[in-house]
Amino acid sequence: MSEDLKEIGDHQEPGDFSKSIIYYCYDAYCGWCYGFSKGMTQIATEYKDVFDFEVLSGGMIFEEKPRHISAIAPFIQKAYKNVEELTGIKFGEDFLWHIFHADESDWYPESTLPAIALCIFKEYFPEKAVFIASDIQYALNYEGRDLTDKEAYRHLVQKYGIPEEEFYTKLQSEEYKEKAYYEFALVKQLQVTGFPCVLMQVSDSKFYLLAQGYTDHETLKQRIENVRQELQAAS
Repeated sequence: MSEDLKEIGDHQEPGDFSKSIIYYCYDAYCGWCYGFSKGMTQIATEYKDVFDFEVLSGGMIFEEKPRHISAIAPFIQKAYKNVEELTGIKFGEDFLWHIFHADESDWYPESTLPAIALCIFKEYFPEKAVFIASDIQYALNYEGRDLTDKEAYRHLVQKYGIPEEEFYTKLQSEEYKEKAYYEFALVKQLQVTGFPCVLMQVSDSKFYLLAQGYTDHETLKQRIENVRQELQAAS
């Protein structure tokens, strides 16, 4: 096995990709996930006919009483440049205004509402989950939309042609909040300790860890190919 890969779980019949799923564990507020989004959408495009893709929200900022943006703004002021330099992504001026003028900002970041929104979008377009997650992160990190404000999603509801009344009814429902909480719990169960994280499931209980933290597109693609070759070689 490649030392880049970590196998988790038991054995399955080799070479069987009929049940294979790639899980992308992310959080809407994770800056490194934003930097990772371009490479991840490339992977989802390149392998759309080979694997199913699922995005799970991790609940990175999951707080009963959210803290004001000023609590984390000093960290982001330094970290965003590292993300830009390593990934090539750009943070928008409207987002950075809240980071560098935190005392004037009305933001209280919390991961639940964007996770609920993603659950709803996935219900309509499960095959577009990776792209929708990318759109949500662009809305925050480039356009400077407040993801705790339900209006932050209206342009995406329109983009994907979802009935607005249906979307907003679900956005405020306990049912979809529970779906988001279930994803938070599932990510913990998968022993994900940081974002982004990518796992490939090849049987009911066997996973390969493909990425833990930011990983460039070519490295991630090579790891996927390594798993495929490993399973095929064992057949």
